[in-house]
Amino acid sequence: MVRPIMHDPLFLSQPSQSASAADLSVLTDLVDTLMYHRKGCVGMAANMIGVRKRIIAFDDAGMIKTMLNPEIIAKSGEYEAEEGCLSLMGTRKTKRYEKITVRFDNAFGQKQTQQFSGWTAQIIQHEIDHCNGILI
Repeated sequence: MVRPIMHDPLFLSQPSQSASAADLSVLTDLVDTLMYHRKGCVGMAANMIGVRKRIIAFDDAGMIKTMLNPEIIAKSGEYEAEEGCLSLMGTRKTKRYEKITVRFDNAFGQKQTQQFSGWTAQIIQHEIDHCNGILI
């Protein structure tokens, strides 16, 4: 189900709680909402649809991927980026990393570790910031 986008900075600035298999309907709604906004959005965190759970969905070279409880465990290649957000007006400068390693649970509850670089890494960092209550 496509859900409305949350714009309240007080809600968005609160850290999200861990996700579990009980939250799979949130994951489905998050993907549906991302697909609906795909022309102007490449990633979303669950708090953007009003749910404070550590769930993200993102575009990885045209394929939508999801993560529960993502955590960056390694990063390299710091650079300054300018990003926008569907939940906030305008763009802002922020620090990002060219390469990241992320530990997360997949939709089946299995632990995964994967490396990302470039644009996909930047999207994931933005969405994990959302999970941590960090607004750019």
